[in-house]
Amino acid sequence: MSQERKESVTYALIAAGDDGQRLDNYLVRVCKGVPKSHLYRIVRSGEVRVNSRRVDAAYRLQPGDQIRIPPLRLPQRPDLAEAEAVAGAARRADLPLLFEDEAMLVVDKPSGLAVHGGSGVSFGVIEALRHQRPEARFIELAHRLDRETSGILLVGKKRSALKALHDMFRDGHTDKRYLVLVFGDWPDPVKHVKLPLYKFLTEAGERRVAVDAESGRPAYTIFRLLRRGARFCLLEAQLKTGRTHQIRVHLAHLGFPIAGDEKYGDFAANKALQREGLKRMFLHAWRMRSAHPVSGETLSLEAPLPAELQRFIDALESRGELPRGKKI
Repeated sequence: MSQERKESVTYALIAAGDDGQRLDNYLVRVCKGVPKSHLYRIVRSGEVRVNSRRVDAAYRLQPGDQIRIPPLRLPQRPDLAEAEAVAGAARRADLPLLFEDEAMLVVDKPSGLAVHGGSGVSFGVIEALRHQRPEARFIELAHRLDRETSGILLVGKKRSALKALHDMFRDGHTDKRYLVLVFGDWPDPVKHVKLPLYKFLTEAGERRVAVDAESGRPAYTIFRLLRRGARFCLLEAQLKTGRTHQIRVHLAHLGFPIAGDEKYGDFAANKALQREGLKRMFLHAWRMRSAHPVSGETLSLEAPLPAELQRFIDALESRGELPRGKKI
């Protein structure tokens, strides 16, 4: 990357070594000390431009891209309170590893932890890993999970491995499966759902997704019925595309909201579930199968159902509300 300043605006030229990473991750790295919320805001407003064009924060940089970065007020010294809070939260974060080698690692992400800081939270999985591994030269997300979702999350430890993982996800060469508990009587053993999804911001600035046949992007989920109960059904959701909130919106649109989903679910029913012991969304990334980004060998990953979700399943079974099955 080379930089020049023109009337206090910074123009950064992306070299081959910096290509492939998301714009937001690049800005966080080069604009040290600037709050992530401010970086996202100047991207959304168009103050940050790539090749004189507005782009999304998820835009992946290419060699030769020129980034316009507006004047930024950098603090004279780090905010020690914020730094201590981030470090303390990172130390407390429980991030069990399912796999690790020189190219990548796989985290069993807990519910309630964002994958990265920003959007109102000061730290996430990536910040936690970087604080826990100060010697690591490169740690970047290969994909994302919603803050409320638990389970398998892949992280690249080399740029070449990260690019290979991105390519596999983009081309659909991974088999990602989730466990999800829904309200209602799910009718089909297997259901293929192809409903286009449109992403937008509400007037309050909240990110939302809806089924939209005209403006939506193709989205494809396969649902398999695992157990049928009196109030709930336990499903396996297999992602064939990876749109934002895809499983949640597909199910809500079909009339089977996810238990505990505060964004697209049944608010009153979720309040009642909290009194029964379910205090989070019942969506867990439990299995993934893919090729290793370097060796090409098949990786079969599995994250057991978190204790709080297993306890709720056990309670439903004990009351006869869900057929008994083997521990997941």
